[in-house]
Amino acid sequence: MNRSLPRVLILFIDIIIIMFAVMVSYLLRFNFSIPASELELLPISLSIFLAVRIISFVTTKSFSGIIQYTETQDVTRIILILLSGSAVLSIIDYLYYYMEARVLVPRAILVIEFVTSAMGLIAFRLLVKTTYWELKSPTSKATKNVVIFGAGEGAIVTLSALKQNFGESVKVVAFIDDNKRKQGKTIDNVRIYPPTELSTILEQQEISNVIISAQGLSIERKNEITETCLKHKTRVQYVPPFQKWINGELSVNQIKNINILELLERDEIKLDRQNIAKEINGKTIWITGGAGSIGSEIVRQVSKFQPKRIVVIDSAETPLYHLELEFGNSKINNVEFIIGDVRNEGRMRKAFEEYTPHIIYHAAAYKHVPLMENNPSEAVMANVHGTKTMADLANEFKAEKFIMISTDKAVNPTNVMGASKRIAEMYVQSLNNTGATNYITTRFGNVLGSNGSVIPLFTKQIQEGGPLTLTHAEITRYFMTIPEACQLVLEAGNRGNGGEIFVFNMGKSVKILDLAKKMIRLSGLEVGKDIQIVYTGLRPGEKLYEELLATEENTLPTTHHKIMIAKVRPSDYKTVNKKIEYLISLFDCQDNLKIVKEMKIIVPEFISKNSIYESLDNGTVELKLA
Repeated sequence: MNRSLPRVLILFIDIIIIMFAVMVSYLLRFNFSIPASELELLPISLSIFLAVRIISFVTTKSFSGIIQYTETQDVTRIILILLSGSAVLSIIDYLYYYMEARVLVPRAILVIEFVTSAMGLIAFRLLVKTTYWELKSPTSKATKNVVIFGAGEGAIVTLSALKQNFGESVKVVAFIDDNKRKQGKTIDNVRIYPPTELSTILEQQEISNVIISAQGLSIERKNEITETCLKHKTRVQYVPPFQKWINGELSVNQIKNINILELLERDEIKLDRQNIAKEINGKTIWITGGAGSIGSEIVRQVSKFQPKRIVVIDSAETPLYHLELEFGNSKINNVEFIIGDVRNEGRMRKAFEEYTPHIIYHAAAYKHVPLMENNPSEAVMANVHGTKTMADLANEFKAEKFIMISTDKAVNPTNVMGASKRIAEMYVQSLNNTGATNYITTRFGNVLGSNGSVIPLFTKQIQEGGPLTLTHAEITRYFMTIPEACQLVLEAGNRGNGGEIFVFNMGKSVKILDLAKKMIRLSGLEVGKDIQIVYTGLRPGEKLYEELLATEENTLPTTHHKIMIAKVRPSDYKTVNKKIEYLISLFDCQDNLKIVKEMKIIVPEFISKNSIYESLDNGTVELKLA
């Protein structure tokens, strides 16, 4: 019974039910002995009943719904249709009495017919629905038991969606809620339990899924629930915010498995939206590296503050095309997409002339540590020369602000990538007092879900059946989500007066091994049984532990608890510029040792780790530099 009943058939059955209801009404009214006078008028009465009901059915299309998905609102609709029809019948009866001086249909029959018709039409629909779901999902040992965490409106909607889509094959056996006033009560004859009972329920019953329907739970609470479920090998799912429901209704397909990103998020950042809006509204905003994970999110965040124009620059064609499609499908039509390399001064100058920026968010960079360790000349050209080119043009064209996106790896760098970003920081900072442009730098660590993040790698490896590859069992990292990082960039950019290097509070460090194990368990798999974890050794330039940036020793506080100002030595423009010009000139020689040696001269704290360039730190390699 996979197809819906034809509409004509439904209408025909509805008419039969009305005919039956009329006949039953007469029989009940006259105790199964209809007088001859009433029998004489019965054909006319029946015709009028049918005419009115058919017209009301056709006008309201009461037969056009998918009958096996009948819900409370459909029942209400049928009653309203019948009531309006009965009102019309009452008017007709009154007019007949006025013209013929006799009653066409006794009032009792009108009432009985309404009740009988309503019962018949509703019973027919419920019978079809019940039969359909019995045939589609017959009750068997395959029935899945589900627990819903939350007992509010979201839980009721979730229960309805499960019933509608799975019928009796999914059974909600318990609701869990933190609200003590709800505990002990029932929803649809299912008891509401306190959270302390969740573990007991999972132990005593075979629960396939726990669905978190409660909105606004803290990340800590979600982690507690998830850990309890994972201990009992129970899958955890969540209901999205009601704003994401389709046409205000929850689809069962929107109930998703909870993933590691939801469990690593942090509390929402409170932005100074009023001042950010004042800074961005009506201005031309540039985002370099705008097709990347960070750049594209900055584009989305900036677009909310009604700039005059957004200029998105990137050298990666396909990601830029995808971003263009995203904004092409939105109501925002003031976004320009430019294919271009920030290292190409001629191309960037032309863009500056055409779309002179007020504010530049410079996110274009190479970020992968092992790749840059093996290609230091490219790290210098992209991260140093590219930043210098954009910063110089910003100065020349008198941009209001230039906000550079840096990394925590620039702090006491142990790899080429981090050192190249530190050199770029030094140059940007040295430019601050040379013109009208205010130069601001923002530093943060690893970003969840970004192109270089470990999360997409582990997700792909799990989908392929493993193994998951870790460089070291003890390696730890700090994480924040892409939206959080980009919101803090906007906030820091708004707060900056020029010359600052803002550092973001990254929270607690995460052990990557624990992260990998949790991702495997969230996928319903077992570590060591379904998915193996293997260790590949630290990669060139990789640290075992990232340094904690937000400490009282190396930062100054701001009025925003998640943003600090780094204590760094000031950089003199002439000195830094001369050294960087020479470093860039080394590109043509393609001598990696010579290039890295010069980087270490510019950044004395650059001490290589797990790298061939460690030889430059212990003096085993001698180079003559100009």
